Amino acid sequence: MREDLEPNDAGVTFETVREFDGTAGSIAAARALATAFLSGQRDGRGRRLPPQVVVDVQLVVSELVTNAVKYAPGPCTLSLLLRGRYLEVSVADSAPEPPIPLTTEPGRVGRHGLEIVLALCVSFEFQHAGGGKFITVLVDLDAAAEAAS
Repeated sequence: MREDLEPNDAGVTFETVREFDGTAGSIAAARALATAFLSGQRDGRGRRLPPQVVVDVQLVVSELVTNAVKYAPGPCTLSLLLRGRYLEVSVADSAPEPPIPLTTEPGRVGRHGLEIVLALCVSFEFQHAGGGKFITVLVDLDAAAEAAS
């Protein structure tokens, strides 16, 4: 959990963590978890999250969990931490190799997932954990809400 993130106006943070089995069904289940988690949440200014913000977060979650399912054997864990204007999304999996963002190639078919994640997030971190890794990204909900309006 990042200590540099501010709590919301009431000093509250919200978090959910769930392990998935690492099969293809994990991707849809992770998206559904993110949607349910964000349902009724507010940005750092107390405004309801616009639908496009939820769609953007679903896309980030989907791409990160898809990479875990595709490149790491076994289960993966999704953590969502909402504190003030920031949503921290973390995915842990069993593969120790860092993700490698590819250069932008509009003609390339597929393999744009990390590129999309980097475009939608304000930070991206990689950490080794045990025999695997954690990928943690930060979504600025205020900025995403402004862009959506």
